[in-house]
Amino acid sequence: MPTPDFVLDLRRAIGTSPLWLSGVTAVILRGDEVLLARRADNGRIAPIAGIIEPGEEPAVAAVREAFEETNVVIEVERLVWVHVLEPITYENGDRSVYLDLAFRCRYISGDPHPTDGENTEVMWVHVDDLDSVGMTDDQRRRIDYALSADEAAHFER
Repeated sequence: MPTPDFVLDLRRAIGTSPLWLSGVTAVILRGDEVLLARRADNGRIAPIAGIIEPGEEPAVAAVREAFEETNVVIEVERLVWVHVLEPITYENGDRSVYLDLAFRCRYISGDPHPTDGENTEVMWVHVDDLDSVGMTDDQRRRIDYALSADEAAHFER
């Protein structure tokens, strides 16, 4: 799905001023594999992520984003990391800062494929091969925290 309507409405009111948004990352696991996608906007490999809609529960947003973007049904198991992303300036000048809630998720069903135009490719990657896909350190940390036996969520201090 492209930019949510509520963000477009806010942009009409505030222009390109910095916008604080909450997002989710769904680190989807199937045995020793992680579901990753190649983003259409920048070509980078990353776990599934998206913006939380107003009033939406974060875990529900993770389930929704996984289905909307990849056609997979998941179950959220636990929160693994809460952190603020670096400020982003988009090509059109819009500026945003995201609070990201990363969740460890379990694959339930579905044949993964790009479904909404946000990704050009969806793939299962074995955890031993994660270093070869070229994702950012931030994306890799989300996966590492999800793979960790640590039950507590990580917070930046």
